[in-house]
Amino acid sequence: MTSQPNVLGEPIEPCSLDPMTGWYRNGCCETGGDDTGVHTVCAIMTDEFLAFSKSMGNDLSTPMPQYGFPGLKAGDQWCLCASRWQEAFEAGKAPRVRLRSTHAHTLEFVRLDDLKRFAVD
Repeated sequence: MTSQPNVLGEPIEPCSLDPMTGWYRNGCCETGGDDTGVHTVCAIMTDEFLAFSKSMGNDLSTPMPQYGFPGLKAGDQWCLCASRWQEAFEAGKAPRVRLRSTHAHTLEFVRLDDLKRFAVD
């Protein structure tokens, strides 16, 4: 675990090591000034969300080996942009989340009550 906080005010827990996720590709949804997309929501992918994201211009399901990106499938956990999660939420397509692995910075974009409605932990 790291010293960065999750949305519950505790140290953030890893989101996924397989596939390796996080802006810093360390398995955690940690963030910093260089993470302009704010990849802070530990989301559990669904086919419905992946199709929604692709329709919005962010294809997360197609592998891009040149960037070391394996492509995601339903069940994979991934550090998702907070604004994309909120957009999916508003469209009725939000994926489930792991609160203990979701960074506190997310709360600048998403209400905690909304995250809790989709929490698996």
